[in-house]
Amino acid sequence: MNETTSNVTGRHIGGTFDLVDHHGHEVNERTYRGTYAVIFFGFTHCKMVCPRALHRLSTVLDRLGPLAERVQPLYITVDPERDTPEVMKDFLSPGYPRFTGLTGTPAQIDRAKKSFRVFATTVADPDDPHSYQMPHSAFTYVLGPDGNYLTHFTDAVDEDELVTRLSSILR
Repeated sequence: MNETTSNVTGRHIGGTFDLVDHHGHEVNERTYRGTYAVIFFGFTHCKMVCPRALHRLSTVLDRLGPLAERVQPLYITVDPERDTPEVMKDFLSPGYPRFTGLTGTPAQIDRAKKSFRVFATTVADPDDPHSYQMPHSAFTYVLGPDGNYLTHFTDAVDEDELVTRLSSILR
């Protein structure tokens, strides 16, 4: 599968969503027209995958230099029950200030997940019997300036390759 393919598991990725950003504004994929939206799905209580992905994407954006000005990084929650706009803002602002957090109702999040073919499920947290974790797929999606899906990258793509591939998309 090459970087320009438009499916993850054999079905088209729509790339559509109607959500709320971490400032409380209603947004959709058209909100970010004119920029390249780089999207990762995760949740604020994630212990390993999400912080690693956010750090990696932040480093990639730093390495892109002026090209990064054309990118709007988005972090869409898979856990709308806990990830309110305020929680998303408090989570992202200190360590990942370039990212805009997106949340919504469970139905809105389910539609966004379906559009991007994202898997997420709720499981008991073995470290906290009063909490839960949300294993989920770990893809980084790229939407073009027209709001349409361009490509995606697996979590296994390293920083160097991400910089190279995003640079070629952004030029």
